[in-house]
Amino acid sequence: MRNPSFLVFFFALVAAAEWYGYQAFRTAFASSESGSRRLVAGLYWGVSMLVWVLGIWAMRNRHEHPSFKSYLGGVLLAVIAAKLVILIPLLLEDLTRLGRWALQLGNRPAGNAGTGISRSEFLSKAALVLGAIPFVSLLWGMAKGGTDYTVRRVVLRFPNLPASFDGFTLLQISDLHTGSFHSKEPLQRAVNIINEQKADQIFMTGDLVNNYATEVEEHIDTLAGIRSERPIYSILGNHDYADYVNWDAEGGRPAKDANLARLKQNHAKIGWELLLDEARTVERNGEKIVILGVQNWGARMGFPKYGQLAKAHAAAAADAPFKILLSHDPSHWEGEVQQYEDIDLMLAGHTHGMQFGVNLPFLKWSPVQYAYKQWAGLYQRGKQYLYVNAGLGFIGYHGRVGFLPEITVFELRRG
Repeated sequence: MRNPSFLVFFFALVAAAEWYGYQAFRTAFASSESGSRRLVAGLYWGVSMLVWVLGIWAMRNRHEHPSFKSYLGGVLLAVIAAKLVILIPLLLEDLTRLGRWALQLGNRPAGNAGTGISRSEFLSKAALVLGAIPFVSLLWGMAKGGTDYTVRRVVLRFPNLPASFDGFTLLQISDLHTGSFHSKEPLQRAVNIINEQKADQIFMTGDLVNNYATEVEEHIDTLAGIRSERPIYSILGNHDYADYVNWDAEGGRPAKDANLARLKQNHAKIGWELLLDEARTVERNGEKIVILGVQNWGARMGFPKYGQLAKAHAAAAADAPFKILLSHDPSHWEGEVQQYEDIDLMLAGHTHGMQFGVNLPFLKWSPVQYAYKQWAGLYQRGKQYLYVNAGLGFIGYHGRVGFLPEITVFELRRG
């Protein structure tokens, strides 16, 4: 948003969407009495201005009553999305009208003024119906979708999996963004669901907070309720480093370093073992697999490369034939991980499925796919697998549509 060209494009697009939204309402009520048409116009612009003012105010002043203000920002997002959808058919119609007018102008006999091509009332009403789809969806996403926890089950087969680990279950959660939760109840429900799975091994693959270590502290007791007979391994995500905070105004680099140190302590208070470019061996009936955990490493969108995979890989037990890597950003897979052919499975998060999209068995779409090649679900290249978890929490938009908060359970099979 700091790019001037992008800002100009964004505001031009929003202005066009507002204008076409107004045109759709005006045309849809064209057959009404003049008093009704004036009322519709007044309501449209009045409500639009109110939503913009409240939404911008909420986004600029989030610290007090953050839950209420996040919903105001979500309503603004829903309105923008609806009007952008309305814009598409009406703009296409206007371009068609312009083309037809140009053709008529070239072929018009002298002295024939011709007749104008008016916008169809039907098309305007259809555009309003289409615009209602994202509007209602985004409102539903705030009311329910953001905490509608979904358990996804994935069976993975590996010929080199030690026989003792045939049937071994892994559970992955990611992107909790605890600073976005304004009560303990949703995460308590998530913990209950996690415990019901009775997984053999549990991982958390980054972004415990939005920025500040303190965000998780009211949820430490809740998250400590996750039960596991084995250590729960966690890693850091891009938000955990608080790179998006203006630390110059909050004490400079020492304050930033102290924030990260406190976050690492909070992982320990929860009972999680934070892996910082390290390796751990899991043993079962005398056979071994290795868990590698690295700091955030991103190959896309300018995200930092803190992780040292070579260091973690070098620490792995030499006699373990099977390796699982925990790395927050899925772009790490193509950026570096595939050079290590003995890493069998990488578990990532980061993208959230952009918290909005279509997620059906036969169709998966989200705007985030234009930024990330691997962005949700299971991917395979050769013998290596990558799974991108859609995340348990949310940030920015206070909800989810299509890509619901996810708890993933993997069953490892030999063969």
